[in-house]
Order: sequence, then structure tokens, then C-alpha cells
Amino acid sequence: MRLVTLAVCNLNQWAMDFDGNLNRILDSIRQAKEKGASYRLGPELEVPGYSCEDHFFEEDLYLHCWEVIVEILKSGLTEGILCDIGMPVSHRNVRYNCRIFLLNGKIVFIRPKLYLANDGNYRETRWFTSWGHQFQLEDYYLPSFVRAVTGQTKIPFGEAAIATTDTVLGVETCEELFTPNSPHIYLGLNGVEIISNGSGSHHQLRKLNTRIDLIQSATSKGGGVYLYSNQRGCDGNRLYFDGCAMIVLNGKVLAQADQFSLEDVQVVTATVSLEEIKNYRGGIASRGVQAADAVEIKRIDVDFTLKNKDMRVGPTKPREVKYFTPEEEIGYGPACWLWDYLRRSTANGFFLPLSGGADSAATAAIVGLMCQLVIDGINSGDTQVLDDVRRIAHKGDDWTPKDHKEIAKEIFFTCYMGTVNSSETTKKRAKEIADQIGATHTSLTMDEITESYSKVFKQITPKVPKFKTHGGSYPENIALQNIQARSRMCLSYYLAGLLLWTNEKNGWLLVLGSANVDESLRGYFTKYDCSSADVNPIGGIAKGDLKRFLVWAAEKKGWSSLEDVVKATPTAELEPEVEGYVQSDEADMGMSYEELGIFGRLRKMDRCGPLSMFERLVYEWNHLPPKVVAEKVKKFFYYYSINRHKMTTLTPSYHAEAYGPDDNRFDLRQFLYNSKWTWQFKAIDRMLVQYESKL
Repeated sequence: MRLVTLAVCNLNQWAMDFDGNLNRILDSIRQAKEKGASYRLGPELEVPGYSCEDHFFEEDLYLHCWEVIVEILKSGLTEGILCDIGMPVSHRNVRYNCRIFLLNGKIVFIRPKLYLANDGNYRETRWFTSWGHQFQLEDYYLPSFVRAVTGQTKIPFGEAAIATTDTVLGVETCEELFTPNSPHIYLGLNGVEIISNGSGSHHQLRKLNTRIDLIQSATSKGGGVYLYSNQRGCDGNRLYFDGCAMIVLNGKVLAQADQFSLEDVQVVTATVSLEEIKNYRGGIASRGVQAADAVEIKRIDVDFTLKNKDMRVGPTKPREVKYFTPEEEIGYGPACWLWDYLRRSTANGFFLPLSGGADSAATAAIVGLMCQLVIDGINSGDTQVLDDVRRIAHKGDDWTPKDHKEIAKEIFFTCYMGTVNSSETTKKRAKEIADQIGATHTSLTMDEITESYSKVFKQITPKVPKFKTHGGSYPENIALQNIQARSRMCLSYYLAGLLLWTNEKNGWLLVLGSANVDESLRGYFTKYDCSSADVNPIGGIAKGDLKRFLVWAAEKKGWSSLEDVVKATPTAELEPEVEGYVQSDEADMGMSYEELGIFGRLRKMDRCGPLSMFERLVYEWNHLPPKVVAEKVKKFFYYYSINRHKMTTLTPSYHAEAYGPDDNRFDLRQFLYNSKWTWQFKAIDRMLVQYESKL
């Protein structure tokens, strides 16, 4: 029986951190060898980190990548193990996203990526070129300092398979798995038994099942073993790479690494019988017909065997795939992202304006979950996590926190910033939330700040602005609300810079924002209010999902105060209450959060303009008259367009939702619109006449 042990890994790489990235790569190879693996697969672009972006234009980066490869070769760790490493390579002055194979101190092969990711958050075609010479090899001439170490002058570069003495290996990289004619199809038909995929795939709610379905399908139809490695963590921007490295044999999962964890290096292995692949493929007659007619792929012969030397290790049995619920994803994904951001930013904690509402409560709960993950890491013996939390909290080597509350007390600060329009209910709720999570909490009133603006305003006019409920006009009402919101932002940064000082500590705090994706889409927030912060862990999450997350956190984590938040009517508390009127978010917006989510998905994910959105919703919302549907669509596009400029200053937010309006990279659209949409709205009106004539 030909048994081989294969290793995949999750690595928490950091863009441009060549020292740290090298150490994590070496650690993963070391762990793979300790587990008896003869093949180690790493994530995409693991040497420089995936999110280097325009740094990929710099020649320095390519030099430093080769310097890292030299250090790996000189370490001696590639002896007896085939290492598949991701890094960019410049070949004939063209930049490629590549896989580099190392073995016994030599470079075996460089395989460039065939199909680049260029949608959503990905812009690979900006920096790299696809390899367009299918099934062809060229000579790559190594830099002189690499030749001095390997004794090689040139190596194969292009598309081929690696033939060891006992099996054949092939490659596809990240996006290639998602293409209609994926390389694994023709690789499998050419007798390739092991297919590797070093990936840079980010977390998005409800996305993991799509990825796993594709991987399982890749080998269930044609047999074979599929290896998948991924980055895991925040490597410098809005994305959280969610790991979940896995090994799949003939459609069945044998090994799966964690999706959410603070562990910097995680290696999982599986022992596979290559005979199972032959038997599986031999039982599919139609595959045999296609394989016999397959185009030949060049093979690079390597005098190396993957077969296990230890005969006592038997084949790994299939296991169940672990999936998280959306509520768990909302909690653990942003929590891990926040931890990476905190420890890598050199900040000493977080500051959150805690209003007692759903959004800031959800943000607080996510920080609480982060503190729980830190405790879990410490209890599991992760010295890196312990070292990091000691440094962040200004603690010595003699301090080891006992629970998440002890951590939260040191690094999480909250403040209820009330005004005359705030209620005792939300003030009390905010304190209860902070107490249950363990944050250091304060409360204050800021009416003196907002009133000072009115005093300054009197210097230029005798007019006194009034709220709507006191007889004021729309401009007056908005101005009075906005100054409260913007004053909270300024005060937040003031407190973030001084709260540690008041406790006789040095350092500074990151300010957390808490605006959700639906409010951003509609523009229902004040520009430069508390939505303006350093980072926002919930900026890519829908209001409905956040409420379900709060219910989960209340039930599963014992934070009962969150239940009251869910039951409360969402309100900004920026206007005075009068008899018969209490400010409400949904009333202010003129649409419900549920409707906003639908509008958002149709606009972004289904690529609908005003007319096609109306045509879709007139059937989906058949409980409403077509005229009402038309009015709702027009209202959405009006408010979306007049507020689109706010997206240009949106706080960097954790990417979680496929319909996010993030102007920075994910949702590239203008920010100055003709908000009348005259042509489009006329088209809706004409269509409306047709519908109403048939009723």
C-alpha cells in the first residue's frame, strides 16, 4: 500500500513583514516534518503576505522574497520534504503570482498562476499577469545570490506536473478552483493524483460552504486528493483570511484546520492511500474515456518518494466538516480581526462610545469574544498570545489573566456620552453591557459642548435653531442632531488619548466605530460622527444579522443585558421626546432594515439598477401594489445617491457582507450623482403604467 502523509497549514502572515513571515513559514515546515509529512503546502503569496497591493510594483519586494527563499533553503528544513511555497516572481520583466517548489536545498519548479482574481475585493490583474502559455515550460534564470546557495543556474517555469518516484502532483491556485474549467479537471484526467491549492481566501458570511463544496466536487467527480492551505488573520487591511486548511480524498474530508483562531501557525496532516485514488478512478467508466483522450501535460521528474517510511501509520479516516452558524461567524471573525489589528498596531486597547443601542452593543460583545479567545489561547499554552496581551496591557511577566473580564478591564474602555435627549434606559443598559463584558466604563453628559456651538453661532446671527419637535425647520433639526453626533466623535478621540494617562499608564487606544452595513448603504449616519473611528468591526454586517448575533451572545455567553438591546426600538436619541413622538431609526429612514438588506443585495450582488430592481421586486413583493413598490425603489435610490459621498470617508470596516458599499475597493462607484435619476425613474413610471393596466 502506498501511504503518504501530506500537510496543509493556516498561516497568519502580515503584508511586508518578511521576518515574521519567514519565521512562520519555517515553523510550519518544522511542524509538518514532526508530523511525518513528506509534502507541505503553504498559502498564496505567503512570503510577502497577500495584501501587499501596490507594493507589488516595487522591485525591492521581489528581491526580499528571494532572500526569504534563500533563508528557507539554508535552514536545512527542506531536506526530506517537498515544500510548496507561494510568492511573486518577475520573469522576463513580467510579474507573476507563483508557487515555488523546494526540496533538499534545491528549487524544483516555479508554477505561475493561470487565472487571476479580479472581482470583489481582489485586484490581482493590477499587479500580476496571467500565465497564458498553457502546458508550456520556459527557463527561469535564478538571481546570482540564489545560485550561490543552490548551485543551480536555471529551473523550469510554467505549467507542468511534478512526477515523483511514486505519484504525480499538480497545482491550482485560489481563484483557479472557482473558474468553470479549473486546472484540477485536466490535471486529474492526466493522472495527477495530488492537487494542491495555496489560497488567499477571505472570510465572508455564509461563504465557507461554497468553498468546501467546490473542493469536494473537485475530487468526487474524478477522484484524487485535494490539498488546501490558506492565510488566516488580518494581514493589514479590511479582510480577515479565514484559514480552514483541509485535505480531501475522493470527495471526503480527512482533515480540517480551524476557521477562527488566534494561533499564528496551524498545521494539519492526513495519511492517504494512493491506491484508493486508483481504485476510485477505475470505477468511473466515463472518466476513463475522457482520460484516454486527454491532452498530455508535461511532467518534471523528481528523484524523491513521498511514501511513508513508518509503516505503522495507517490511512486517515473521513471526518465531518465543521461549519459555524452566521451568528458565530459574526462573533469570531471580527474578534480575531480585532486582535490582529490591536497587537500589530502597537495600540494599548480599544475605546468604544457605548450608547446602549444594538450596534455599539454588538461591537462591545465582539471585543468581549476577543478577550475570551485570548484566554483560550493562553490556556492552550500559546506563548505568543500571552506575550502580546502582556505588552498591550503594560503588564510584566508575572501577570497571567485568569478570565476574559480581567483582560477587558485592562484593554477595553467604554463611555456613555449622553445629552439632554438621551434616556436613563439607554444609560443603564450601556453600563450593564460594559459590566457583564468587563470593560472599564464611564458616563458623562456633553450638553456643554453642543451648547457652546449655539453660543458661537449667536455671534453671527440672532436666530436660534430649533428641533423639529419644537417647531424648527428641516435644516435646523438636522444641524442640531449632527452637532451632537460629531461632538461625540471628537470627544471619543480626546478620551482615547487620555484615559490610559488618567490610570497612570502610557500609550493610546484605538477608537472603535459601530455603524452597520445597511445604514452605510442608505447613508443614515452623520458624516464624521461616531461612525468615524480607527476601525469598525461591524461595518460589513447587516442589522438583522447583528440582532441575531446579540441573541446568540446573550444565550451562549451569558450576557443577558444584550436581550434588552434586541427588544428596544432602534433610535439615535438626537431629538427631544414630546408627547406622541419618539425618534425611531426606521421612521427616519423611511424604510425598514429588512428592506434595506434586500435593496443592498439587489443593487450589488444582482447588479440591479432602478428599473431592474423594480421589475424584480414587483413580483417578489406581490403583497404590495406596484405603485408602492415603485415608490420604495425610487426612495432607496434617492437616499443612496445623495449620501454616497459619505462612503469616501467610511471607517475601515471588517468585510463580511457581499453587498457592502465600501467605496475604498469593494464597491467602486461615483460619489456625485444626479439624485433625480430622471431617465431611470421615467422608465419605472412607464413600466408601472403597464402593470397597473393589467390589474
